[in-house]
Amino acid sequence: MKIVILSVGKEKDDLTNDLVKHFEMRILRYLPIEWIYIPHDSTSIKEGERIMSLIKKEDYVVLLDEKGKDIKSEALAELIENRMVDSVRRMVFIIGGAYGVSNAVMERANYTWKLSSLVFPHMLVRIILVEQLYRALTIIKGEKYHHE
Repeated sequence: MKIVILSVGKEKDDLTNDLVKHFEMRILRYLPIEWIYIPHDSTSIKEGERIMSLIKKEDYVVLLDEKGKDIKSEALAELIENRMVDSVRRMVFIIGGAYGVSNAVMERANYTWKLSSLVFPHMLVRIILVEQLYRALTIIKGEKYHHE
């Protein structure tokens, strides 16, 4: 399975690049990972059209959204592991824009995940997401990172 992260916003952010790359390199020991950056647009509809054009019919889509389900790291690991067992080829995580995502993207999501009740800037969401993906993969493998 491959992890794909669709993120609205600028690709380069010197403040977060090092941490994102750190966890990305760790994730690569388990699964391939790809980032696709979508430029901000004036409307969530236009951003949504771009997002939808990048999603394949067979993808399993996880939308990060404040209206989603609040889950623990173990539940994320279970979600990912179940997709592996289901032979899903791509698990796509979507980080929407400042004004959310279009209805089409919301309806396409197989799962909607709320990272927190707090609002975070995109640069922090990217770090939190890759760290949690790495944590989930170590949980699946029974490795010690989760309890260090």
